[in-house]
Amino acid sequence: MKSQQTAQTMKPATAAKKLGVYLEATPAEFREGVVSRAELDALQNDPPEWLRELRRDGPHPRPVVAAKLGVSNSGLARGGITEPLTTEQIEALKAENPEWLRKERATQAEVRKEAARLKERRAEQDDGPRPPRT
Repeated sequence: MKSQQTAQTMKPATAAKKLGVYLEATPAEFREGVVSRAELDALQNDPPEWLRELRRDGPHPRPVVAAKLGVSNSGLARGGITEPLTTEQIEALKAENPEWLRKERATQAEVRKEAARLKERRAEQDDGPRPPRT
């Protein structure tokens, strides 16, 4: 007797997160159903026009906005950005380059620098002599 394998499914919110899009901007049929792993793969490999448009123009979810601005999610909140932004709004913010954005970018650069330093330090420790096993 062979057991039938069921397809893995996920909630639309999970699928939207994996696709890097704002759930509320997706079509109703996407928001109201479930998404199988195969459907998600198909959306990633051959995105329909609505998905290409969302990725290009937005509105974008917070993690995407933060990445496009070069800041953390917390940095967005400190800067007063709580809503999804379109690509146009993100570009306008970059052009304006307000004080909070400059400060958060500098903070993020320091965080990355420290993470790289710690990673290098751990690698050096891992390459060092190992104590004999007993």
